[in-house]
Amino acid sequence: MKADIHPNYQEAEIRCACGNAIKTRSTRQDVLIGICNVCHPFYTGQQKFVDTAGRVDKFQQRAQKTAEARAKMAEARANKKKRR
Repeated sequence: MKADIHPNYQEAEIRCACGNAIKTRSTRQDVLIGICNVCHPFYTGQQKFVDTAGRVDKFQQRAQKTAEARAKMAEARANKKKRR
């Protein structure tokens, strides 16, 4: 193996968004992650229920606005053709 071409393998700390810190070794000194075994629902056994009714309502409102905008555009095109 060639000398002095390998990265420095040092002690590192993995930090989660929940505040959990794990000591390990890596080529990077600090590693930030979004979810770990302390806060992940699979490991904690706690399911977080999402407000699905709110999501559906928001989707339906966006779909309705889109349909209205398309109808307005179609009407404007029809009026434009009539004027010619």
